[in-house]
Amino acid sequence: MDHLDVLIVGAGISGIGAACYLERERPGTSYALLEARGASGGTWDLFQYPGIRSDSDLHTFGYEFRPWTADESIAGAADILDYLRQTASEYGVDSHVRYHHKVVRASWSTPEARWVVEVERSDTGDRDRISCRWLFCASGYYRYDQGYTPHFQGVDDFRGAVVHPQHWPDDLEVAGRRVVVIGSGATAVTLVPALADDAEHVTMLQRTPSYVLPIPSVDPLTRVARRLLSPDKAHALMRRKHILQQRLVWRFCQRFPGAARRFIRWVNTRELPDGYPVDEHFNPPYDPWDQRLCLVPDADLFQAISRGDASVVTDHVETFTEDGIRLRSGRVLEADVVVTATGLNLLPFGGIDLEVDGEPVRLPDRVVFKGLMLSGVPNFCVAIGYTSASWTLKVGLLCEHWCRLLDYMDAEGYDVCRPEVSDPDMPTRPLLDFAAGYVQRSIDELPRQGDRFPWLMPVNYHTDAKVLRTGRVDDEHLHFAAALEVESA
Repeated sequence: MDHLDVLIVGAGISGIGAACYLERERPGTSYALLEARGASGGTWDLFQYPGIRSDSDLHTFGYEFRPWTADESIAGAADILDYLRQTASEYGVDSHVRYHHKVVRASWSTPEARWVVEVERSDTGDRDRISCRWLFCASGYYRYDQGYTPHFQGVDDFRGAVVHPQHWPDDLEVAGRRVVVIGSGATAVTLVPALADDAEHVTMLQRTPSYVLPIPSVDPLTRVARRLLSPDKAHALMRRKHILQQRLVWRFCQRFPGAARRFIRWVNTRELPDGYPVDEHFNPPYDPWDQRLCLVPDADLFQAISRGDASVVTDHVETFTEDGIRLRSGRVLEADVVVTATGLNLLPFGGIDLEVDGEPVRLPDRVVFKGLMLSGVPNFCVAIGYTSASWTLKVGLLCEHWCRLLDYMDAEGYDVCRPEVSDPDMPTRPLLDFAAGYVQRSIDELPRQGDRFPWLMPVNYHTDAKVLRTGRVDDEHLHFAAALEVESA
């Protein structure tokens, strides 16, 4: 059986990043990335719908150790995918990826101080086993094979095409056709202006409005910094600037939700035609950042609405008809194509069946340690990023801390590291304090977080940076052991 120091599950932005940190911080560590699909890039290779782009700036969504050099801060999937694959090639990570390797089960053996990972080959159907000292789960949080679409009455009667953005057909033609996009989140506000360039008309049908905030696609300060500073210094400056900007916007929305709501409404009113019903279509019933803000570069959504190429309808679907959708109000939206931008299905840790010494690991019974490990599960790490800032900001800090932890264990002669909750009565709460529908549908399937350090999940990058980048790794809640000690015990 093939044995490695580290197995990384997933070759997306988190998995490639983790592998790069190993290359940078721990040369000589043997590792492989197990990718279920036939290509790297994760989300940015899977999603093919028109206009797909990041909803975080690439100065922080990209890696700290490799500058983002394009002009646009908010980038499209093709540019992000190029960036990821170039990074993997530059650090030699791409040669460590094993494609069509889907991890179905991972079993920890305390006597052997190792994981045995069962892999299904999606290209041949064969089963393989690989052992490792550490298992790093970087598979993201949603199902790659199935997006979320609620049941719609009468959908089988509709004579047009119904598609989910996660499974966009290569041959779907929208030119000159009437399109209805159901949804109001980041995917919907991306799709509408992209489709409006060719379609006869695009309608965004939403049950509940979202907060939508226009931003410039190119940050003027970026060009100035690159003209005056070296590439590395310009990258560092812009990264700090965007980290601070994200934090200030989030804190302002949390502390002054009424003022934040009024500001966003004022911005929306400026971008939309005079007399537009802003409160009907862009005034959510919740406070800003209770769900993620939808960013629209260069106000492209508002421009499509202002031109008359797109419109917004706030109503409920009553039933599909042969030619469109009848709403609860009685209004009928005629359509040739309906896009269900209705969200994701969560799949914690890639759906891997975990067990420790023959006992199944039930995720809701576990508490996350420093956002990196699970209580009672040895030598297992998971990449969980921010929801109120760029995902990769947190993942980068976790990888730094993990590499330092591995260095410490090597120096002390330890082979096993296991977090344990010392207070069995410690109150716990959901892992993600986020009201998005796709999170709330699956929140009970996720691990928990505690009410105190190190079991609490901070949402502040600067706090995390102090703890994870410079804080001690030999935490009192971590139990270390050498293989010989484990065997004798």
